Amino acid sequence: MGGWQSTEIVAASNKVMSTTSQFELHPQLRKDTLSVCDLSLCQVLLMNDARYPWVILVPKVADVREIWGLSPDQQTQLWTEVSRCAERLKELTRADKMNVATLGNMVPQLHIHVIARTADDAVWPAPVWGRGEAQPYATLAAVRRVEALQLTFAR
Repeated sequence: MGGWQSTEIVAASNKVMSTTSQFELHPQLRKDTLSVCDLSLCQVLLMNDARYPWVILVPKVADVREIWGLSPDQQTQLWTEVSRCAERLKELTRADKMNVATLGNMVPQLHIHVIARTADDAVWPAPVWGRGEAQPYATLAAVRRVEALQLTFAR
């Protein structure tokens, strides 16, 4: 993702990538999401729930459950990627508020939720978790959303 990388990010990613050789995406994340792109540290996934524009960033580091399990360089890279993802998702969706969270109660792999919220969404202002059933994207809508995210994140 050339548009994302400054010399500092590239330098950090060189340190990051040496620890990712055994990384595997958790099966629940694989089941619930659609692949968008890879950043220097994280895989970016689209939550397959058309009710909310919702991406998940997963550091490509094996066996990490908590942010402090990452090296200091990886932590810096993680927050850089989360912040840029949130900014770009907000621009794309014209969200009123961006929700950023790490929970990990159900999926024991470090992952960060970035959710674009609007005052007219189904459960505003409540959290999205445990509210109704996920509504998977129709095939064409999924393709369009993933492509829009890829273009947005590539800048």
